[in-house]
Amino acid sequence: MTIVSGKDVVSKARLSGYAVGAFNTNNLEWTEAILRVAQAQQAPTIVAASMGAIKYMGGFKTVADLIRNLDHELNITVPIAIHLDHGDYEAAKSAIAAGFTSVMFDGSHLPLEENLAKTREIVALAHAKGISVEAEVGTIGGEEDGIIGDGEIAPVEETIAMVETGIDFLAAGIGNIHGPYPDNWQGLHLDHLQKITTAIDEAAGYKVPVVLHGGSGVPDDQIRTAISMGVSKVNVNTEAQLAFHQALRDFILADHDLEGKNYDPRKLLAPGVKAIENALVDRIAVFGSANHA
Repeated sequence: MTIVSGKDVVSKARLSGYAVGAFNTNNLEWTEAILRVAQAQQAPTIVAASMGAIKYMGGFKTVADLIRNLDHELNITVPIAIHLDHGDYEAAKSAIAAGFTSVMFDGSHLPLEENLAKTREIVALAHAKGISVEAEVGTIGGEEDGIIGDGEIAPVEETIAMVETGIDFLAAGIGNIHGPYPDNWQGLHLDHLQKITTAIDEAAGYKVPVVLHGGSGVPDDQIRTAISMGVSKVNVNTEAQLAFHQALRDFILADHDLEGKNYDPRKLLAPGVKAIENALVDRIAVFGSANHA
């Protein structure tokens, strides 16, 4: 078994100039797909679960145990972290208790001082168990499990204050959006990202990993530039969901589901699962994380 903390894989990525893919899971098949691709690509990987997905899949312990058990049964040899994505205060505590190895406490919708205070509490609880912590300032555009962002640009002074809470990696709004990007989207504010990474590295005295949320749909050249500036973890969910949906839709509209025993969910879902794997292989190539296990 190769389950590690998020810090283990993300800090190495920051120092080596690539980014780790944080791929959201939605069910058993999704989890298997992520793990198979991680192994085949020899890429350290974060399996992430949102609060909504955790509820859908049966709870915090169910998700943590599922990932651990599949990691064992599939003979995975690359580093894998089990991550809570966009958790509120109670969810972060539940994930810590359930055996997640990395948690994101998202208090970006709270007043800054409350966000910082709650983050410090989560850091203390998590670090006591060797669990890494991600936190956010400057909300991300779009909506994620009821937490709605206006696409704010994170003030540099707030990013410094958040890093000083002791977090292991920082999510900061730089114009990124959850879900599909609209046609009039202006792109990442890469100049602001550079200001953030320069400031937090100087304040911390080491290279602080930065997280890019809403990674699905960002042009590859912008992702690569962001990685060169300090982004060390890129979150991907929508891209895999869209690939799964399109493959399944094509399969059914072509009436392949009516052939033989293709009504069997194991066969019915297979094209979608394969599409997930292809999408993740493509992302890993862009992130540069292959062969870094």
